Amino acid sequence: MNTRVRALTTLARTLKPLDAYVLGLGDDALIASHRLTEWLTRAPDLEEEVALANVALDQLGQARFLLGYAGRSSGLTEDELAYRRGDREYRNCLLVELPNGDFAHTILRLLFFSAYQRGLYEALSESADDELAAFAKEACVEVDSHYEYAAGWTLRLGDGTEESHDRAGAALAELWPYTAELFAGDDLVTALAAEGLVPDPEAIHGPWMERVVSILADATLGTSPSVTWRPGGGRSGLHTEALSHLLAEMQSVHRAHPGVTW
Repeated sequence: MNTRVRALTTLARTLKPLDAYVLGLGDDALIASHRLTEWLTRAPDLEEEVALANVALDQLGQARFLLGYAGRSSGLTEDELAYRRGDREYRNCLLVELPNGDFAHTILRLLFFSAYQRGLYEALSESADDELAAFAKEACVEVDSHYEYAAGWTLRLGDGTEESHDRAGAALAELWPYTAELFAGDDLVTALAAEGLVPDPEAIHGPWMERVVSILADATLGTSPSVTWRPGGGRSGLHTEALSHLLAEMQSVHRAHPGVTW
């Protein structure tokens, strides 16, 4: 095992605390971006294909900054972090890695995730780390547009035809349990929050609930489902099999031709 591969496989144990936190955010954005690109040539119409592609590009841009930041102290590049890690080294939340399902599924996931990023980046813009704060201020503009897009479509689907309402309701029931992981704290986050570097997850959970529940109610989808099953583990490298399939596709060219540039 060469030195750089060893660095990648032991990354979670060697990163500085703030870098480890940022890596998770970068993985969220990267995997969310890839899932959205899977709609290219498959979206309901050309307008939505372009809209989803633009959201994916925004997420990819965020991922590039965050992965670059996370790998800087260990000498690893954004490409190495994206293409040379296995699923157990990824730290994204489970929500973003789930297969797309139908259009309603993608829209509800984008609603939940963009509302989360909106609150997260708003709070992160006050970070004691000036570089992260500056990034978060710019990212807020992008995720605001993602949220408005998802909210608009949630209203159209939920308060539309009987079929669109049923599909949106099914997506809500399936995805809601995965949202709990977005706000799960741990010792790492607690320590960073105490230093003013990152927000306390509980502080952004309340506003997230207000935004999301309001949209769901307006879309005639009711309020949040009552569930006790709350899957997690993504932040510690425990993922669904869907991530393995996604990475196999996303990393195939890089792994087949390592080091090639053009």
